[in-house]
Amino acid sequence: MRLANLAGRAVVVTPSTGSGTGGATASGAGAVDVERASNGRFGPDPQALFDEWDAFAAWAGQVPDAPSTPLDESALRAPVPRPRQVFAIGLNYAEHAAEAGYPPDAMPVTFTKFPTSIVGQDEVIELPDGNVDWEVELVVVIGREGHKLDRHSAWDHVAGLTIGQDLSERITQLQGSAPQFSLGKSFPGFGPTGPWLVTPDEFADRDDLAISCTLSGEQMQSSRTSMMLYDVPELLVRLSAVCRLLPGDIIFSGTPAGIGNRRTPPRFLGPEDVLVSEIEGIGTLTTRFTR
Repeated sequence: MRLANLAGRAVVVTPSTGSGTGGATASGAGAVDVERASNGRFGPDPQALFDEWDAFAAWAGQVPDAPSTPLDESALRAPVPRPRQVFAIGLNYAEHAAEAGYPPDAMPVTFTKFPTSIVGQDEVIELPDGNVDWEVELVVVIGREGHKLDRHSAWDHVAGLTIGQDLSERITQLQGSAPQFSLGKSFPGFGPTGPWLVTPDEFADRDDLAISCTLSGEQMQSSRTSMMLYDVPELLVRLSAVCRLLPGDIIFSGTPAGIGNRRTPPRFLGPEDVLVSEIEGIGTLTTRFTR
């Protein structure tokens, strides 16, 4: 199942003919309005669905038989618009840890992006002063509350996966003797996510997905999620050992090598740049910029 936020209303996306398994395009796809198709059993708010995820997912299994309308991609918004908790992981790919000056086996670090930074597909982000960098990431969405999870059951707590960009203003992030990771990564629009949420059962191998991004047509990052030092179950085990994971929480799981501040010379985002992020089985997330 693919769940999307269409102009503030929850919709289930029905596949287009010939779109294949990659999910890279929604051309010809349909949208089934959740509130209307369920006769009000579930409301229109995408965020509210996570609080009764099991019931919703069971109902959504019947959606292919419901009437749909053409999906208006220009109206897509963040699939999880108001998460209560946003976790973010740094240094979770060995090659990225190495390019950042850490040992390849450095332990991933945990920080947050404040929820007001979360936006959706095809947003135009106003760049603040400074050096704004990109980081394509697999984003994990929690569907069941959990605390002190084990690896065996961790995936059972995942509602789905989506694409994210962990945008960072590096001057703010790295100023001072103790870096300000969360502030530097939480300017308005610095958490693009989308285009929709895809449930784990849709993937042939949910632990091994191609992940990449291009900037104004030039490829900047390319890897596979199987290269993460801590895979999705391990991240959930470690996070839930401390924090209670709540339905609708999101986890930015880390980025592969190829970010702007480690290039020679450094390359940062500018007005008119177009950032296209892609993850196998989910699709593409496009973000634009202005000053």
